[in-house]
Amino acid sequence: MADSKEKLFSDFSPISTEEWMEKVIADLKGADYEKKLVWKTNEGFKVKPFYRMEDLEGLKTTDALPGEFPYLRGTKKDNNEWFVRQEIRVESPKEANAKALNILNKGIDSLSFQVKAKELSAEYIETLLKDICAECVELNFSTCQGHVVELAELLAAYFRKKGYDLSKLQGSIGYDFFNKMLTRGKEKGDMVATAKALIEATAELPRYRVLNVSALTLNNAGAYIYQELGYALAWGNEYMNRLTDAGLPAALVAGKMKFNFGISSNYFLEIAKFRAARMLWANIVATYTSECKNKGEQDECHNAAKMNIHAETSTFNLTLFDAYVNLLRTQTEAMSAALAGVDSMTVVPFDKTYEASNEFSERMARNQQLLLKEESHFDKVIDPAAGSYYIENLTVAIAKQAWELFLAVEEEGGFYNAVKAGKVQAAVNESNDKRHADVAKRKEVLLGTNQFPNFNEKAGEKKPVEATGCCGGHDDTCEKDVPTLNFNRAASEFEALRLETEASGKRPKAFMLTIGNLAMRQARAQFSCNFLACAGYEVIDNLGFPTVEEGVEAAMATKADIVVLCSSDDEYAEYAVPTFKALNGRAMFIVAGAPACMDELKAAGIENFIHVRVNVLETLKEYNAKLLK
Repeated sequence: MADSKEKLFSDFSPISTEEWMEKVIADLKGADYEKKLVWKTNEGFKVKPFYRMEDLEGLKTTDALPGEFPYLRGTKKDNNEWFVRQEIRVESPKEANAKALNILNKGIDSLSFQVKAKELSAEYIETLLKDICAECVELNFSTCQGHVVELAELLAAYFRKKGYDLSKLQGSIGYDFFNKMLTRGKEKGDMVATAKALIEATAELPRYRVLNVSALTLNNAGAYIYQELGYALAWGNEYMNRLTDAGLPAALVAGKMKFNFGISSNYFLEIAKFRAARMLWANIVATYTSECKNKGEQDECHNAAKMNIHAETSTFNLTLFDAYVNLLRTQTEAMSAALAGVDSMTVVPFDKTYEASNEFSERMARNQQLLLKEESHFDKVIDPAAGSYYIENLTVAIAKQAWELFLAVEEEGGFYNAVKAGKVQAAVNESNDKRHADVAKRKEVLLGTNQFPNFNEKAGEKKPVEATGCCGGHDDTCEKDVPTLNFNRAASEFEALRLETEASGKRPKAFMLTIGNLAMRQARAQFSCNFLACAGYEVIDNLGFPTVEEGVEAAMATKADIVVLCSSDDEYAEYAVPTFKALNGRAMFIVAGAPACMDELKAAGIENFIHVRVNVLETLKEYNAKLLK
């Protein structure tokens, strides 16, 4: 066998990077390598079109082992298990209990209860958790921040009463002082006092996390990946700073923290994000307790340096139209988080943008994770990305960008000061604006929304679900102590445009007048159909017409509101002006493309041109203003 392998490989001479580059440059035929093939990420670093073994040289990430400091390759040594979580908003504790028991039989092993503070009592907790084995599942709770200590005390008392081994119970209580500032603009309560009381109330529950870093909030507000990670590190470090200054042991504080991250659709970069996050956080904790690197595995300090990560699929990129495409987005997001070794995960139901989730959408969301476990066996292999030339380099690059942001925040006084001054909110909101602008220009693609929309779909009764009022956190009329984040989804403006079209009761009809060069007219007709359908227009494609006159006559027979001339650049000089004159103002006239003769066509009175460089959203807004009068 060894001889045959040697013979096999001897048949193929090694190819150097220089030889690969020579071939690439030759195939580019004069095009600029950097512009054509090197990707500049939103995070600010460049990604090459290919990586080789020498790109791993000098990377410390390749020395890491699973379950060992600094946990880049995960906090577990023998499996890649994660908790499959589902959220339950508790309106009635009895009904929530029944739902919880039902879904526990359908693959869920982590429950998250959002409970009403005013109803909290021992009886409330007993009803909510009746027949649920707290040693068998992870239990997570959230309520109004002013009542988290009361909730913790009630839970600890209930667990003691039931006779559980408290050291085995896993879960969390959602206390996050800074998240309320970011989402509601409110600074309320004493963070240090509340945190200390929570830690004391859960002293008998060593595996209960009560200090939350809600970086998911940044993700859902449109933050770039390096911002989510960099601010999360500063967020966690603020807890460490303040609570250790208040006299709490660093290992105890770190061991009580849970990081809640979002997952964007940037598949490989998200894998790199989670790997980098564990590494960077472990090193931060080690600066508070340097002995963490050397203690035994079961030592409290050693365990404290392990970042506990809950991941949740993003809502920023979810859409109202073509909502089933959301399943594709959340599935790739769940895959990246699972491969990266998170501790628990929530997949958001695909219909969250326009209605409260129902039994069907919740089942789909559960099954997305169960497929990864039961059929793809993602829970069996630890860090399969390890050693990948590409992902190892991405890990280092995103770690560098996030670390630089973390250091910048620390140099300016820490996370609290940054939030208090509105700097975090301003930076993330700027990213939100930039991403909306990119969506408007199709630089960032949302399948089914700004590219390849479902031509015949109507929203019907579907309307975007938006939080209202001060408790919802998105009402600008609420009095605020600090600025808040903008949670407008990436698709929101396109959805508003399409809903406007539908609400008008007049659906404009766009007719493709295809003529001339076969390949070009078909390509431009397809482009134009996709372009105009983004506003909800009816589009009529055609195989082609022998003359301009026949095309115009056919368009008028359909009572078209728009006629789009689809041909080649060279032929527009011949066809555009005659078509424009033949229409004689009976319909809006558009030329599909940006031909060299555009100035001459504009001089003839032709105003509308659609091509890859135009702002799709702004163009369609202008068309709506003209067509929906």
